[in-house]
Amino acid sequence: MPDRQAGYRTPARMFHWGIAIAVLLMIPAGLTMTREGLPRGLQDALFLFHKNLGVLLVPFILARLIYRTIHPPPPLPETMPQWQIRVARISHALLYALLIVMPLSGFTRVRAGGFPVELLDRLGFGPWIAKSETLAAAAQALHFLAAYLLIALLALHVAAALHHALIRRDEVWTRMWPPRQG
Repeated sequence: MPDRQAGYRTPARMFHWGIAIAVLLMIPAGLTMTREGLPRGLQDALFLFHKNLGVLLVPFILARLIYRTIHPPPPLPETMPQWQIRVARISHALLYALLIVMPLSGFTRVRAGGFPVELLDRLGFGPWIAKSETLAAAAQALHFLAAYLLIALLALHVAAALHHALIRRDEVWTRMWPPRQG
């Protein structure tokens, strides 16, 4: 069995799993909050949760990108086919890009639509963006498209991880999985 301590360092694993859990909570909230006929109280709660968790995620995503730049990921096993290595690199780059596009487009949609971002408002940040229905609509379309691309890439990412864990049974899975203690 591969050494569970090999692979990504503990901070990288913590960033990965913390952001992953937050994103996996935000997806159903985001998909549900815009549904027709949803009780107003539930809809408001979902919007509050989604917007403010997005605000909280931004510094963690930026910190993760900085950490990854300073501490590059461990090399993939030489036994991995080159096409899988290319797909892994491309999909990771796209995941990071979408993790940046999602909060920026969401923030732009909300502010250009003239809506509050409660956490930022409480902290005294101004709107930064003037109200513009055109900009709000463009940002909303980008946010919607990016959300579905993110969902598809996450599904590919999880499928690849499960492939390495259950079929190949190689060290790729254990590189990011939280290490066992003792």
